[in-house]
Amino acid sequence: MRVSARFKNDVTSVRVMAPHPMETGRRSDQQTGELIPAKYIQELSCEHQGKIVFIAQFGSSMSENPYLSFSFKGGQKGDTLQFRWNDNTGDVEKTDTIIK
Repeated sequence: MRVSARFKNDVTSVRVMAPHPMETGRRSDQQTGELIPAKYIQELSCEHQGKIVFIAQFGSSMSENPYLSFSFKGGQKGDTLQFRWNDNTGDVEKTDTIIK
């Protein structure tokens, strides 16, 4: 995951890009004709000081490498944000970032 978090005027603005193929399970491989198995992020969350400040639930219609932005009050420069996504195959990715 690529994450940017900036604090300004008592608001933390966050941008997230989650590299992921986001396959629907309905597309065929052009060479073999076989269906490409579904593989998509189901949930992405952000925690600040142990509290969830953002959560998104996705389905198979989301585009490849989803980009999100959101903001919240309560962060400070130097605080850590924890991000996590899980997909429909059980894969999980976690990353932390520091608010600048």
